[in-house]
Amino acid sequence: MAHDERRLQVLRAIVQDFVSTNDPVGSKALAERHDLGVSPATIRNDMAVLEEQGYITQPHTSAGRVPTDKGYRLFVDRLSAVKPLSAAERKAIERFLDGAVDLHDVLGRTVRLLAQLTSQVAVVQYPTLSRSAVRHLEVVQLTGSRLLLVLITDTGRVEQRIVDCPVDVGRDDVADLRATLNAAFTGAKLADAGSKVTDLVDTAPPHLRALVAVVSAALVETLVEPGEDRLIVGGTANLARVAVDPGHLRPLLEALEEQVVVLRLISEVDSGGAVLVRIGEENAHEALAGASVVSVGYGSGDRALGGLGIVGPTRMDYPGNMAAVRAVARYVGQLLAGS
Repeated sequence: MAHDERRLQVLRAIVQDFVSTNDPVGSKALAERHDLGVSPATIRNDMAVLEEQGYITQPHTSAGRVPTDKGYRLFVDRLSAVKPLSAAERKAIERFLDGAVDLHDVLGRTVRLLAQLTSQVAVVQYPTLSRSAVRHLEVVQLTGSRLLLVLITDTGRVEQRIVDCPVDVGRDDVADLRATLNAAFTGAKLADAGSKVTDLVDTAPPHLRALVAVVSAALVETLVEPGEDRLIVGGTANLARVAVDPGHLRPLLEALEEQVVVLRLISEVDSGGAVLVRIGEENAHEALAGASVVSVGYGSGDRALGGLGIVGPTRMDYPGNMAAVRAVARYVGQLLAGS
């Protein structure tokens, strides 16, 4: 066990040095830079075992070693704890996100902030409507027979529909309709709300039935999950700054452009709030074979409304990036819960 623990220390030192210098790491440098408590000869032996087990490899052009995907995986799995961000960093997150005026602004600021904190590409998924609930339904009379239906979700999303009624509608009827709709739908999950619409037509007060029938058609349209979920991407210029294999850069940019691949990964979040790290080929898409994705769900309580995270080369600062992704997600969740 002592051997294994020491080899893990050697692997940690190799990962840290390679991430910070981008130079393959030799046993002499490890002995000089890290207090591993053993001789350079022992470090060489440990490196030989780590290489044999597939945790590190030797690039053709160098005498040093670099971590493999398997090595990064072990490093991430054996992180004793993700270091929390400093009070100053948390304050910076708060300051930057607090000025946001609406959901779109919150998420736009979130990708800029994440890209800045991690120097990677940041991605945030819009809250999926199916996971949202109705906060309020507003009915505004535009003309005698034309109404504006506004659905506001608990995630700050606003959907609007114009409803043309066959006859003019009285002011009292508009107020009654608003009260009826809110009594039926406030707090309902959007995924369940569609089935409530048909009941509403049957149970509405007689004088509102014709009006409810017309409004219901617009409501069903609004409640149905839109075909495509949206993803906001920021910081793609960071890819050019990190020394990444040019062969990996093009497919990665294409994957970010297509969005579908990355959206699928980002939306697969753990409702328990755990930070997920997928390294290299674990991403199950060839465009991301040279990349790592660090993601987490954001939302209120134990309900994830969507995912956010970063995409970058496998040579990245995993502990720092995991801490940043988790802290930003927490704050976005608080902001949306309080909005």
